[in-house]
Amino acid sequence: MLSKPFRHVVAALIWDGDKFMICQRPLNKTRALQWEFVGGKTEEGETKEEALIRECREELDITVSVGDVFFEVDHEYPDIFIHLTLFNCTIAEGTVKMLEHNDIKWITPEEIPQYEFCPADKDILEKIMKNCSL
Repeated sequence: MLSKPFRHVVAALIWDGDKFMICQRPLNKTRALQWEFVGGKTEEGETKEEALIRECREELDITVSVGDVFFEVDHEYPDIFIHLTLFNCTIAEGTVKMLEHNDIKWITPEEIPQYEFCPADKDILEKIMKNCSL
C-alpha cells in the first residue's frame, strides 16, 4: 500500500482591524472553492517563515512581516498528510492582488460559519472565534 505524501504547510493570519483575510481556492486545485488562509507548502531548504513570505508574494503580490505562531495542526486529507503552521502576519509592503485565488475576503470571526473552509482549518477557526468572544 502506498503511503500518502507528507507536507509542511504554512499560512498567514492577517488582520485588518477586526477582520482577517481569507482566500478561496481556485477551481483547478484540490478542495476547489473552499476557503483557507493564504500560504502553501514549504520547499526544500526553506524555513517556514521564508516559505510564507514567498507564498504571499506569489499568491497576493504582497510582502508580509511574519510574527509568532498562532496555531499548529496535523491533518489527514484523502490525498495528503499536512502539518499546518499558521503565523500571525502583517502586510509590510504592497497591495493585495488576486493572482491565484478565486476570491479574497476580509471577514470578522462572527462571519466564519458563513464560509466553507478547508477541513484542516477547523481547529484554527474555533480558536479565532473563542479568542474574539472573550
